[in-house]
Amino acid sequence: MDTRLDRSVSLETLPRKQHAIVAAIEWARLAGPEARRLRELGFDEGVDVEVLHRATLGQGPIACRIGRMTVALRRAVAGAIQVLPMPAAAE
Repeated sequence: MDTRLDRSVSLETLPRKQHAIVAAIEWARLAGPEARRLRELGFDEGVDVEVLHRATLGQGPIACRIGRMTVALRRAVAGAIQVLPMPAAAE
């Protein structure tokens, strides 16, 4: 097994403002249109991502930055995306 995935967390649980790299996407957990939309938006292994905002009460979508785009993902979709958190940059 890839040891990178041992350190990964789901995008759904990544803290706000934490930069990460997409480690894996569990395509089988997604419906066809959802998977196609993620690919069209550029979600793939190795892409930089950051959680910008979560809806209150933990039920709504998650706003993420991928490249220069901001996209809203349903929590179930974000849960299928595994990411590797990046260390905070030194100031």
